[in-house]
Amino acid sequence: MNIIETLEKEQMEAMAAKRTMPDFKAGDNLRVNVRVTEGTRERIQAYEGVCISRQGSGVNESFTVRKISYGEGVERLFPIYSPMIDSVEVVRRGKVRRAKLYYLRDRRGKSARITEATDVRTRRLQEGERQIAIEAKAAKEAEKIAAAEAAAAEAAAAKAAAEAEAAALEAAKVAAEAEAAAAAAADKPVNE
Repeated sequence: MNIIETLEKEQMEAMAAKRTMPDFKAGDNLRVNVRVTEGTRERIQAYEGVCISRQGSGVNESFTVRKISYGEGVERLFPIYSPMIDSVEVVRRGKVRRAKLYYLRDRRGKSARITEATDVRTRRLQEGERQIAIEAKAAKEAEKIAAAEAAAAEAAAAKAAAEAEAAALEAAKVAAEAEAAAAAAADKPVNE
């Protein structure tokens, strides 16, 4: 394996660790959440449409999503490993017999519809996605609980530290009073 392939593989693994990319193909309805920077602010914008193609491989792999916006066809090409993509959701699985659906560019209305896939593969993928969502939700809940416990422990530690500091101040005050009393007793002449 040469150096470029090694670097590309490392980049792909790093991006895959940040977000999970669902298994999708041409014909599926996708919702792509894209990071949009406007000045200093950054927001997430959803782009929903039909995946009409996937092309390339490795770091250079990309997919094209087509939607009809106000009567005009709009297509966007998204690199799979782009840092600008926040997440990709499969809204609906489509049943098509082509890898590239460029013929949809010439179609409007009912002729541009894609039937929904109801085969075993689709059901298995949906169950897998559902399971992943459940696990992600459980992980978030566990994270919230851990954060709450950490905050409670931190508050208890701060309270204990404050009490210890108050006790130390009280002990110092008592010691100072005892010293003052001892000094006063030492300065006081003894009656004979």
